[in-house]
Amino acid sequence: MSNGNDLPAKLNDFDPAVRKDALSRLLAGTKSWPAEVPAVNLHMHSFHSFNGEGWSPSRIAWEARQRGLAAAGLVDFDVLTGLEEWFAATDRLELRAAAGFESRVFLPEFAEEEVNSPGEPGVVYFMGFGFQGAPAAGSATAERFEALMRQAHQRNRELIARIAPHLGGLRLDYEKDVLPLTPAQNVTERHLVRAYYEKALHRAEGQLGAMAEYWAGVFRMAAADVLAKAHSHNAFLDFLRAKLMKQGGLGYVQPGEATFPKLDEVARLILDCQALPMLAWLNGLSAGERDPDRLLDCAVAKGVAAVGIIPDRNWNVKDPAERARKVQALHEFVKAAEARDLPVNVGTELNAPGQRFVDDFSAAELRPLIPGFLRGAEVFVGQTRLLRHAGYSYVGQGASDFPARKARNDFFATVGTLPAPDAAVRSRLERSSPAQNLDCLRASAKAGRWWEG
Repeated sequence: MSNGNDLPAKLNDFDPAVRKDALSRLLAGTKSWPAEVPAVNLHMHSFHSFNGEGWSPSRIAWEARQRGLAAAGLVDFDVLTGLEEWFAATDRLELRAAAGFESRVFLPEFAEEEVNSPGEPGVVYFMGFGFQGAPAAGSATAERFEALMRQAHQRNRELIARIAPHLGGLRLDYEKDVLPLTPAQNVTERHLVRAYYEKALHRAEGQLGAMAEYWAGVFRMAAADVLAKAHSHNAFLDFLRAKLMKQGGLGYVQPGEATFPKLDEVARLILDCQALPMLAWLNGLSAGERDPDRLLDCAVAKGVAAVGIIPDRNWNVKDPAERARKVQALHEFVKAAEARDLPVNVGTELNAPGQRFVDDFSAAELRPLIPGFLRGAEVFVGQTRLLRHAGYSYVGQGASDFPARKARNDFFATVGTLPAPDAAVRSRLERSSPAQNLDCLRASAKAGRWWEG
């Protein structure tokens, strides 16, 4: 999976030993880092679900440090598989970090309304954030995460079975063609699309024109039209995904209440891990998102403690009228979240080729929101540090000590603003008890620097 002797590429090898060695060699050859910039990306998928460039947690951490990000966050779909590597890499790189996962759930109160999954009433993209690591193997919590994976695998297999009759003999073998595409065997729709593309290209003996003719027959389109799309690899993968898997596609079925776990169940799982349940937000244009107060009040009543946004798709829009609508909706939603003192998580996902590594924090449309975005990052980093080193959580003891969420945000943010600890501080934290570390983190936050007492 690596590319010659290119060390950053070796960070993407499926062998963790190769990735660890590559990071060590990169660190040994690094004499200085770029200056820190007031920008963050707390929503980046790795190859443990799907990354558009095939990047591992270590590669993402390396790229974030190279760009001087103030904080970075790993978010994979349905799994926490990459967290151990993520925190090991961000510690060594001295990068402020946090992590979580994303999934889809069903929200019964909005069963008749589209929320943030286009065309799918009641289905909601949902997140958990601020984890300290994956649950212990064999634990009840680990079993619940494994159940999410089993459910996802079942949905994938059923999707392949629905598509198969339309493909004229082209068949995907889930074990042989799909599972090897990701080291965690955590298959997403994008892996399925990639497998279909490679299978069809192989059938066409590598000839783009012949492959286009095959898909033209499947979709009952003109071969020239399909070939025109095929010349752009990334756009063609999106085209295949739409024609095979999305609404109106050959394998699509409308999801319902039994397709995904209920939001309440996944929120309880996240809270059991002492992490923050987080509602994802799309663009404010759907029936369910049009009234942010109603949506947020429902979510908060179910334990939601934060919100997640992908700003780039709300302001970086070509059509001026559409951009104006989406920017207004973005500002209204952030205002509603901040009125409830809900920390805001922002990022670019990196789950498709060509996405920005970090949003444009200088964009005029975002400028009024930037302080809140940076503040949210500080809260999430503070939660991560307090949970990892002191067993102290925003939704646990922190909620008891600071029942007013604004005061809680203030405390966790002061911990999150501290610089990334160097090796000496990390060693001291590892040797000390959770109670000692809590005292240390409190004293450090008050002093604005790592406490040496």
